[in-house]
Amino acid sequence: MSDEVQPGFVRVRMDLSYDGSGFSGWAKQASGRRTVQGEIEDALRTVTRSKDTTYELTVAGRTDAGVHARGQVAHVDLPGELWAEHREKLLKRLAGRLAKDVRIWSLDEAPAGFNARFSAVWRRYAYRVTDNPGGVDPLLRSHVLWHDWPLDVDAMNEAARRLLGEHDFAAYCKRREGATTIRTLQELSLVRGEDGVITATVRADAFCHNMVRSLIGALLFVGDGHRGAEWPGKVLAAGVRDSAVHVVRPHGLTLEEVGYPADELLAARNKEARNRRTLPGAGCC
Repeated sequence: MSDEVQPGFVRVRMDLSYDGSGFSGWAKQASGRRTVQGEIEDALRTVTRSKDTTYELTVAGRTDAGVHARGQVAHVDLPGELWAEHREKLLKRLAGRLAKDVRIWSLDEAPAGFNARFSAVWRRYAYRVTDNPGGVDPLLRSHVLWHDWPLDVDAMNEAARRLLGEHDFAAYCKRREGATTIRTLQELSLVRGEDGVITATVRADAFCHNMVRSLIGALLFVGDGHRGAEWPGKVLAAGVRDSAVHVVRPHGLTLEEVGYPADELLAARNKEARNRRTLPGAGCC
């Protein structure tokens, strides 16, 4: 599948962040609900005086309703003349147009072969939870989940280590027609901060729908003693959804960073990421 920029257009990389509390996710919806993509495309159309023309964004990770992003990446293809006319003031004009819960930090002409989604080699999320018996700090309530059972972080980390590597994560994903659930989980670790907030770092080459929140749901069951450390691995091996694995609430989840290879490897990664994955030794049926 070709991803070449059309003649006369320039691909622009956009680095941004947003508080997902007031959004119905990243992707714009026919229902007219407020989304991050919709907000930015509307603002871009306005500040570039493009009238009825919408320049569509491609994003590294399509976040669900209520999920936040600190290090989201997107790209947009703009006519070369429009980019040349507006590039110097575009960032500031967008800042003046966008609501305060979404910010764009940089707009740069992307290197050849760059695709915000398919060129990425990993995405890193953080999920934050507290087991403080008094609840969540009011100033953090939109970004930290309250779990009302004491959590054993060591037990959670023991369970997490058994999930690392390349697997079919069907047991932790909401299936989508035609989409693979094979992923490489590169990091899954939890640390309790001095404030008592536990931060789970989750990094993979890609994530399927609900994967991070399902993994955290399983680890919480281990942490509070309802399941043993071996249980999340057994669920993974079974390959089917387990009713005991809860998809935790979205507000504790933040997309922290997206990783890309060196510029000369972008095009190759772009092509590789479009291939449908299978596990080594998997049969055809």
